[in-house]
Amino acid sequence: MNIKSSQDLVAEANKSIKTLDAKTVKSMHEKDECVLIDVRDIRELWKEGTVKNAKHIPRGMLEFWLDPQSSYYKESKIDPNKKLVLYCALGMRSALATKSLVDMGFKNVAHVSGGFDALKQSGIEIVSKEKK
Repeated sequence: MNIKSSQDLVAEANKSIKTLDAKTVKSMHEKDECVLIDVRDIRELWKEGTVKNAKHIPRGMLEFWLDPQSSYYKESKIDPNKKLVLYCALGMRSALATKSLVDMGFKNVAHVSGGFDALKQSGIEIVSKEKK
C-alpha cells in the first residue's frame, strides 16, 4: 500500500492556502480585523490556554460546525466580513483545516505559520481555558 504522508498532505495544502505570520495575525487580532479559530483538541486548551477571544472549533468538527446543511451546524456568530484565521499547535492541522474550508467555498481564510507556539512568542494575549 502506497499512501501519502501527512507531511505531503500539509505541503500540498500550503500550496493552495494563505499563510500568515504570527506578528501579522497579532496585529490583525488587536485591530479586530479577523476571527481567530483554535482547532486544537480541548485538552490542549486546558493545558496551554488559548488566545483571548479566539473561537474554539475542534479540527474534527470544523466542517460540520460551519456547514449550514449539517445537523451539527452551530450558529457561531462568526462575522463573515472578517478573515477567518485558523491555528493549531504548530501549523499542520490548521493548514489541512484551512484547505478544507477553501474546498468548501470559504474565500477569506488563512492559517498561522507556526501555530499557537508562534502566536505565544508574538506576545499575543493568552488566557487559560477552564474545564466546564
